[in-house]
Formats: sequence, C-alpha cells, structure tokens
Amino acid sequence: MQNIKDKVVAITGASVGIGKAIAIKLAEHGVKVVLGARNTEPLEKVVEKIKRNGGEAVCTKTDVRNKADLVQLVNVAVTRYGKLDVIVNNAGVARLSRIDELDTDGWDNMIDSNIKGVLYGMAAAIPVFKRQQSGHIVNIISTSGINIVPMQGVYAGTKNAVRTIAEAFRQESDGSIRITGISPGYIKTDFAAKSVKTAEMKTAISKTVEELAISPEAIADAVIYAISQPKDVEVGDIVIRPARQN
Repeated sequence: MQNIKDKVVAITGASVGIGKAIAIKLAEHGVKVVLGARNTEPLEKVVEKIKRNGGEAVCTKTDVRNKADLVQLVNVAVTRYGKLDVIVNNAGVARLSRIDELDTDGWDNMIDSNIKGVLYGMAAAIPVFKRQQSGHIVNIISTSGINIVPMQGVYAGTKNAVRTIAEAFRQESDGSIRITGISPGYIKTDFAAKSVKTAEMKTAISKTVEELAISPEAIADAVIYAISQPKDVEVGDIVIRPARQN
C-alpha cells in the first residue's frame, strides 16, 4: 500500500456507488483524489467526507460525454497537485432492453458515456502521462460483457468495445503507460435498478442485488491492487463478482 501513498488519481462517476467507494478508499490510503461527476451536490459531499477523515480531495463537474469536461478534470489534477498518476474511467450508464425494442436514445446514451466517455478520459490523460513518461489507465467495465444475455446486448457491446480498445492500447504502449480493466458483477448500488424502465423489472433487479450483490469496496480494493504494483508490472484484467453469481 505504501506504493500508492501520495499518488494523484482522477475518478469519473465519483459521486455515488463504485466511484464513491474508490474515492473514499484511495483517500484513506493517502492518495490525492480528483473527483468528477455530473451531479455536483453529492460529489461535494464525498469531498467533504474525505477531508473530514484527513484525506485530500478536490472535485469538478464532469460529464464524460463532453471532451472538455475530461480535459478540465485532468487539468485540475495537474494544477492542484503537479501531476496525474492514474485516471479511473468509472462513469457509465445502462439502459437494458431487447434490441428489437429499438431504444435508439438509450443506445446513443450508452455509446456516448460508456465508449466515448472512456476514450475522452484516455485522450485527456495520455498527453500528461507521455510528458511524465508514466501513468495508469483503469477502466471499470462489467461482467455483462463476459456473460452475454438478453436485454443487455447493446450495454454489453459498449463494455466489450472498451476491452478491445484497451487491448489495442496495451499492445501499442511501450509500457510506460499501463492499462487495467476491472469487471464488476452484481454490486450493492442502485445502478442496475436505474437501468430498466418498468417497475416489475426494477423490483426483480433490486431483489437480485439485495440477495446476491457484494460491496462496492471490493472494486476499490481491486483498483488499489492494480495501481500498487511495481512500475514494471501491469495487471491486465480483473473480474470481481459474487461467488454465487452465474
């Protein structure tokens, strides 16, 4: 854990759920966190909580669908702390439906947030990493891209696009910039329930999460593991899910 003390880490989607858990746990280990999310009120509360516990944090409103917001997030890190060691591309959305329901607005939202949002985060951080000759990209993906099921086709497609992009980047990199993909399964957040339209589906998903899901802190632990490795060690892909999840 000493390897991560005083690192500077930017995190998208940091106001709730997995992003919030990552931010708090990293700060507890001496990491300076730079937090971004669309909703500033809960984001500022996360910063306040971290500061009350003796950690260092700053935030800026960040919509990952907007390139300029990602540039701003990275600039805040560099201006405030003089560097950026890691970017965690965590923000994402899910709109679950059958493909033949033709929810094209939902498709666009997932493509813009889950694919383009990750690319924009990478594009903002890579120039800084190149100047520093070091850096680490962590993409929060999903087990939905591993186990393909009905209702999740487009969502899973966006997540697998990120896997493909990351593997290409890994092969193109000279090793100075590392890249890690972390795929959570069912996690105790309201993310899954927000992804469906009908009350019946929300109830079913909420019941599954209640019975099966694991804590978002498990994902935070995985981030810590990946970024605490020596510079010559790259952790490629981590899958974290409930032991009873299919």
